[in-house]
Amino acid sequence: MTRPLPQLTAQNEFFWTSGADGKLRIQECLSCQSLIHPPAPVCRYCRDTRMGVREVSGKATLAGLTVNHRFGFPDMPPPYVVAEVALIEDPRVRLTTNIIDADPEELALGQPVEVTFQQVEDVWLPLFTLAADRSAPTAMPTDEIPPEQFAKHVRPMLGDKKFEDHSAITGIGMSTIGRRQMVPPLSLTIAACEQAVADAGLTYDDIDGLSTYPGLDVAGMGEGGVSVLEGALGLRPTWINGGMDTFGPGGSVIAAMMAVATGMARHVLCFRTLWEATFQQLMKEGKMSPPMGARTSSWQHPFGAISAAHVLAQNASRHFHRYGTTRETLGWIALNQRANAALNSTAIYRDPMTMDDYLSARMITTPFGLYDCDVPCDGAVAVVVSAVDAARDLPKPPVRFEAVGTQIIERLDWDQTTLTHEPQVLGQSAHLWSRTSLRPADVDVAELYDGFTFNCLSWLEGLGFCGIGEAKDFLDGGAAIARDGIIPLNTHGGQLSHGRTHGMGLIHEAVTQLRGEAGDRQVPGARVAVASSGGLTPSGVMLLRTDE
Repeated sequence: MTRPLPQLTAQNEFFWTSGADGKLRIQECLSCQSLIHPPAPVCRYCRDTRMGVREVSGKATLAGLTVNHRFGFPDMPPPYVVAEVALIEDPRVRLTTNIIDADPEELALGQPVEVTFQQVEDVWLPLFTLAADRSAPTAMPTDEIPPEQFAKHVRPMLGDKKFEDHSAITGIGMSTIGRRQMVPPLSLTIAACEQAVADAGLTYDDIDGLSTYPGLDVAGMGEGGVSVLEGALGLRPTWINGGMDTFGPGGSVIAAMMAVATGMARHVLCFRTLWEATFQQLMKEGKMSPPMGARTSSWQHPFGAISAAHVLAQNASRHFHRYGTTRETLGWIALNQRANAALNSTAIYRDPMTMDDYLSARMITTPFGLYDCDVPCDGAVAVVVSAVDAARDLPKPPVRFEAVGTQIIERLDWDQTTLTHEPQVLGQSAHLWSRTSLRPADVDVAELYDGFTFNCLSWLEGLGFCGIGEAKDFLDGGAAIARDGIIPLNTHGGQLSHGRTHGMGLIHEAVTQLRGEAGDRQVPGARVAVASSGGLTPSGVMLLRTDE
């Protein structure tokens, strides 16, 4: 299978065929002369719809960098460099590309680069080389909003009443978590849902809402969504929800809260199922088809940037460049999660790990090594969200919602968004704190999305557990995030060691901690928890509390 090539459309064909005459062309707003990428029918800056195409110089600045060691295609074997370059004419425009004809060890952010083209079938891929004139002008992109100033862009609450006050988590459930369990994903979903409903002291007949992420089967990763579960159980819900255009996997819970607050349902069953490990094994055996076809709408895939790791590594490279962050900084997160997983019998990886183990592991895509990446697994997590008045009569103390953070402030395009942190973290974090009088010092336990170690670092800084750019010092030695530290982090092992449950496992652990049911890994006196979900998608974060 060769790398996927762009799907040519009326809107993008000019870009992918421009190299036929050796010229790079970018869409231009004819009103304000801003360059617009990816192409769109409207200017995001002045919102005029008069669009044209401008020939640009092809000169740019190396603005993001990762060396891929793990993934690849027959026509593009690793290692190769995936990069983001900022155009000299408008550094707000960043192209995902490859740097070719250069020693990766000699590459550094801020270097001048220039375009060249590679024809593959009917497209001309814009690649970049180091500029012949190394003293050529460069223009690193600047933050549209400085990381410290996102709070200034949060929309104020519309009133003094919060929808969060109307619902609570009353039940949680989790199927077995494991590698390549080779069981149908619907079986995992039902196992988790049965546990959650029973944990809430309910029966399926009490469930009048269903909510999930991502919904319909995506790349073989789940059971098929609400329609499949309802078809299996015959629940007849009055309200349903599913889809990826929401606040990460935790968006299913936030949607359920809104359904309860508006009276559409009283008990909503939220669920998330992962089947990645078995799916990957079946692909190797030729029993499942790869999700990626020969043509793609992605602006990253044609350059071998086929994993979220390749995109997030660009942000990590800029964080390293700006703040002096190191691989050891990320290593303390990985070691913390492994130490916590050692106390959790449901975790996949529980063996002790040292910093030497972390640093010597094989590279995936710089700066991420094997232990910077979460563990693909099979498993399902379910949560019951109930109306507060109904929750009072159920057997276990309800876990209340204090606040959520959902506002989108930055761009959603993966390679055009925030420079130095995981996209969709800084805005949602600032929004969370605008909806509560509690502050980071009031939080007893943090369950923060760690699809990669850098996700977790971004949330720690974004939520204010340390200052922007201060993670290197805050994480040094790992004491601050240990179970007896300043902010106990990912107490069940996180996705890095427990398994990739896409954020729902973090909510499950937050509830477990607030109930005092975490056994050997319990944080004494935990009454307030923060749990985030997402990972280069629209993200969400929620603050949970117990009144007990």
